[in-house]
Amino acid sequence: MPVNPVPTTAERLTRGRAARRYAPRRALGTWAPADDRDDPVAVLVAQNDIRNPDLVALRHGRMAISPWNFYRGAAAVMAMDLAALPHSGLAVQLCGDAHVLNFGLWATPERNLSFDLRDFDETLPGPFEWDVARLAASIVVLARHNGLGDAVGVDAVEKAVSAYHARMAEYAGSGQMEVWYDLVDVNWLLDHFQGESRANAAALIAKQGARRTNQGAFDQLTAVVDGRRRIAERPPKLQHFDDPNRLRIVEEVFERYAATLRADRRHCVRQFEFVDVARQVVGVGSVGMRVHLLLLEDRTGEPLFLQVKQAGPSVYERHLGDSTYDNHGARVINGQRLLQSATDMFVGWTTYEGMDFYVRQFRDMKIIPDTDQLAPVLADFATACGAVLAKAHARTGDAAAISAYLGKGHTFEDAMAAFAVHYADRTAADHAELVEAIRSGTVDATSG
Repeated sequence: MPVNPVPTTAERLTRGRAARRYAPRRALGTWAPADDRDDPVAVLVAQNDIRNPDLVALRHGRMAISPWNFYRGAAAVMAMDLAALPHSGLAVQLCGDAHVLNFGLWATPERNLSFDLRDFDETLPGPFEWDVARLAASIVVLARHNGLGDAVGVDAVEKAVSAYHARMAEYAGSGQMEVWYDLVDVNWLLDHFQGESRANAAALIAKQGARRTNQGAFDQLTAVVDGRRRIAERPPKLQHFDDPNRLRIVEEVFERYAATLRADRRHCVRQFEFVDVARQVVGVGSVGMRVHLLLLEDRTGEPLFLQVKQAGPSVYERHLGDSTYDNHGARVINGQRLLQSATDMFVGWTTYEGMDFYVRQFRDMKIIPDTDQLAPVLADFATACGAVLAKAHARTGDAAAISAYLGKGHTFEDAMAAFAVHYADRTAADHAELVEAIRSGTVDATSG
């Protein structure tokens, strides 16, 4: 008898079709907020307990800028809304925050550019459709943010979900190792664009790929101070914290991190010595989480930047149960390794003063488009995102069961398009509630 018996294809297909009874696909398109829905502002404020109190008002201020900014920072609100729905029970390793700007290019350990998911702070096992819904709604919210209108957004959603659907059908008939080694390279991404759009995308990738490196960051983010190379002050985004022992503290934290690396990579990173460390403020939803940028150099002066970022519980743990990891940094990194075909060779995790952290390279050829760059090619980029999300889910879930749930028609695509519009409306209303809470003085906010 097999040590790890695998269900037959017939059993997997039957399970996928049966899931439609628990979570009818059309029902996703009729989404409306639950009658007993928690106040979204209260949900956001509750997340501040583990954050740096000095930065909480900045987080609120950044989220109040627009519904798009609000959406980026409100994964906890959407997790609450998705959890109120019946779900398929077809589990994958969720990215947890699969919005359209959380896909991008970066260097594999072999120094090739790969297109993949890029943010895993909320990763946790859960129903596959929650990631698809997060991606779909983000596309409509971003389309509105750029003044494109819902017709453009809905078209992009339908193409993204169709790509997910088609790619999952392919994976349903693929062997495990074929799925596991499927790597999406830069040329595959460029093939989604035509004519001038392709030329513009290629030029942007070439330019940013050359700049967004350790040496590029070194040139942009450091300066010589009193004869020594230091990270340059750029408050509030980047500034030193007032502790004369900061490098000693970093070395202590670093040793715990190094223990989580593979032996060869641990040997490599230990050929660098510490030069400086500064506090960072990054993103929207992450503002207030403790983030530090480490500058190291090897014996030739070649720089290496590592980012050390605080990790708290996933927003989905409230609804799906606690993570199996005792360190949330380990949850993030192991989720990343499961979801990505190729992962940064220096990712790891550590702890300090009762807080969990994960570590990764900073700007290792990472190329992420901004909203203005995405607007003219939204449907093409969204299509690529849908296909890559299917790859991630096929690595960690049952592709045949998911494909059977999706079926052969367009029911799922139509439902997700309708859901995306409904949820974009709700996001605008939730954003307005935050703006009003700030205006009335209930919630503190600053700009920056």
